[in-house]
Amino acid sequence: MHDPHVSTRTRPFAQVDVFTTRAGYGNPVAVVFDADSLDSASMQRLAHWTHLSETTFVLAPTTAQADFRVRIFTPRQELPFAGHPTVGATHALLQARSELGARSALTLECAAGLLPVRIEHTPGRSIFVQAPPARTEPCRTRLDALTAALGSEACTAPAPCLVDVGARWLVAQLALPAQVRALRPDLAAVAALTTRERDAVGLCVFAREPAGSACAIVVRAFCPADGIDEDPVTGSANAAIAAFLRDSGQLTALGAHYRASQGRELGRDGVVEVRVDAAAGSIAIGGACVTCIRGSITLPA
Repeated sequence: MHDPHVSTRTRPFAQVDVFTTRAGYGNPVAVVFDADSLDSASMQRLAHWTHLSETTFVLAPTTAQADFRVRIFTPRQELPFAGHPTVGATHALLQARSELGARSALTLECAAGLLPVRIEHTPGRSIFVQAPPARTEPCRTRLDALTAALGSEACTAPAPCLVDVGARWLVAQLALPAQVRALRPDLAAVAALTTRERDAVGLCVFAREPAGSACAIVVRAFCPADGIDEDPVTGSANAAIAAFLRDSGQLTALGAHYRASQGRELGRDGVVEVRVDAAAGSIAIGGACVTCIRGSITLPA
């Protein structure tokens, strides 16, 4: 029952399916506009309620250099950066603000800093966000513990490691795509591993596809400590994997621009476009989006 003593406010709202051209086949993100008057606790509560892998709040920028600002929450915590929320929020913003519709570049402000966003309008619309600079470090997890958690053996060369792209990921490579597709990990063990790894958001696992395949790699990302057993299609995980591939010398075979497949095990079919600029040391992730819900949401003022 509505409590007349609680002040509420209605804000524009969208739910966007990211890294797909078909509704229901990507990774959904909730986007709440005009969120400046919401405090962190209210944002976290809503993110817990939506129970999507991320909920994004659009705010006025705090610097003239940025076109808009976002805050990103999983059901458990705020993230400095995440890929599919920034791509999805940009898509929703372009639809909501007609004066931005023809722009080919924007600057996004998030907790990880100012990030360039590029919009390609043909064919269709693809949005690319530059991830924060990647920082790679050895992980604490022993290979036998990782193998036990995954139920499959990870490669030792290159060895699993931690990659921080604003979100921290434990990254492991497997030998074959079929191994990745068949994974049935021990989620409690994965949660324990990622929590011990200085509170990594999750474990992402990938394998290279044979040359000539539609996508260069197959990816899965597990985030049980954040309340999401498996994330359908994950921008920050793909940025972390790109840094892993770059640092291990594998981009020579894959190329600086490649595509990643993720989500089929969850009934999705997401495709992430990854672009690595070795000279600039930058990694951009992007793809197409579809708006599935557009309307308003009423929240405490």
